[in-house]
Amino acid sequence: MTSLVLAERVVEDLLRIHGHLLEHEAGDVEARLASIYRGLDALVDNPLIGRPCRGRLRELVIGRDSRGYLALYDYDPLLDTVHVWAIRAQREAGYATTIP
Repeated sequence: MTSLVLAERVVEDLLRIHGHLLEHEAGDVEARLASIYRGLDALVDNPLIGRPCRGRLRELVIGRDSRGYLALYDYDPLLDTVHVWAIRAQREAGYATTIP
């Protein structure tokens, strides 16, 4: 079974997204976060589902429109492990982290 490893930065990204949703009084904050977690869980069964991005990296599109997010990740087939490096809203410009 494919392992899913989240970079420490992902926790900060999720907290930033949560704070933004609360600040702007978005509806269904917990449901929105749950959809992100479900999207990440899909990588366990389908590690190559995301679109190729740059180099070894891929982007998983989660949701759409104002409820859309992107997860930046890579898949190591030898270790059968997905490393998630960052998450951002689709409307954000760029990721708030440096990817190893």
